[in-house]
Amino acid sequence: MERKWRVLIVVCVAVFMLLLDITVVNVALPNIEDELHTSFTDLQWVVDAYALTLAATMLNAGSLGDLLGRKRVFLVAIALFTLASAFCGAATSPLWLIVARGAQGIGGAGMFAVSLAIISQEFHGRERGTAFGIWGATVGMAVAIGPLVGGALTTYVGWRWIFFVNVPIGIACVAAGVRALHETRDEGHGGFDLPGLLTLTAGLFALVVGLFRGNDWGWSSGRIVGLLAAAIVLLVAFAVIELRQEAPMFDFRLFRVPTFTGAQITAFAMSSGMFAQFLFIPLYIENVLGYSAVGAGVRFLPLSLVSFVVAPIAGRLSARMPVKLLLGGGLAIIGVALLLMSGIKLGSGWTTLLPGFIVAGVGIGLVNAPLASTAVSVVEQRKAGMASGINNTFRQIGIATGIAALGAIFQSRITSHLAASGLPPQSVHRLAQAISSGGSVPSSGNRESAIRLAHSSFIAGLNEILFVAAFLLFAAAILAVVLVRRKDFVASGPAAAAEPA
Repeated sequence: MERKWRVLIVVCVAVFMLLLDITVVNVALPNIEDELHTSFTDLQWVVDAYALTLAATMLNAGSLGDLLGRKRVFLVAIALFTLASAFCGAATSPLWLIVARGAQGIGGAGMFAVSLAIISQEFHGRERGTAFGIWGATVGMAVAIGPLVGGALTTYVGWRWIFFVNVPIGIACVAAGVRALHETRDEGHGGFDLPGLLTLTAGLFALVVGLFRGNDWGWSSGRIVGLLAAAIVLLVAFAVIELRQEAPMFDFRLFRVPTFTGAQITAFAMSSGMFAQFLFIPLYIENVLGYSAVGAGVRFLPLSLVSFVVAPIAGRLSARMPVKLLLGGGLAIIGVALLLMSGIKLGSGWTTLLPGFIVAGVGIGLVNAPLASTAVSVVEQRKAGMASGINNTFRQIGIATGIAALGAIFQSRITSHLAASGLPPQSVHRLAQAISSGGSVPSSGNRESAIRLAHSSFIAGLNEILFVAAFLLFAAAILAVVLVRRKDFVASGPAAAAEPA
């Protein structure tokens, strides 16, 4: 096999592994909750600690790849990810698991940040479209099939093995990467950006904590207002720091290119609107409908299979038609899918979600490959690592803030539904927390009525966030069509052979 295809296999396996860990834990959350005695906020952090550290360190990882060598950063990152996975599997408390998940995210950032740059340096012309199509299929399959893999491992060998399974795969990737990858770097890069890393990390952390705790502490409370204000100040400080540097890790000047801006909006919207739902939907399938973890995973298969089939097709189409139609059309299709899912009623079966799953698979497949190619094809080749890092950062920020924001709406809707049922005010908050994480509550009275109230409240919250996310996707679709332009692509970009847009 030609070396460049071996490189593609190594990169895709590593990316599959790191992206799998975004969603692989979702169907295992009820089991983690039972064994480690976690709260709903703990469950959110188990997912978001990974996404946040991915987002916060992605940019520096891309910069380090440009400076120190993309092969070196890629292999060290795989080793860190593998070690952190072992610690996740050995966790004995929620805090241990959350911290280990954060370490996983740092390793994942190193792999993800340089993955597109490594592929971009190996493939050109039409082959690049095919390679990005395979990469996009890998991304779509990893994120969508995570619930199935997590469900099977949780059901048959225990939730800890969703992390332990990464160890032999990581070791194999390091061994293969040492032989197959060639070293490349950008010798003129400015290097590690500590002030930028600190302000970005602190700003994102303050934002997510504020969104997580808003319902509990009160949105007008001093703590929440202070956290959100701090997030704004820190993120503005991050922008100022980057703009003042000659060689920033996050070049805000790239946003002068409308297509680059459209790509980041697309990445953020798809992650916050669609992928963030993978925290809530498995809880519905398991705790409201009563399926096992593997049963929940199986029911995600239509989405993952359709996405897997469509992504390579979209990669080839990106060289033949305006990319803005693929990105905008894909986002709009995902929005329609979320509306189709939002019709859940008390007593609905899982097939209520099926049309939405199939349509979502089409939309995700249409977006992933062209988005990946667009992210690095509007910049010079030497800035590919930075462009890839920025795009992947927006993907992870989307997941982290999507989970936090949708989780706040979700809990608020559950609380209002419980309050409308006539429950005493002192019981509403406690029950809302229990329902958010489990979908059912203990009752000293009529058990059947309590379960019915819990399920109807959970469904009300889920329908609400599906509806809200749909309109986020529709807005992003319009922006993608308006902003993405053929003339912004540099040589060998995905639109090089396309008709004028």
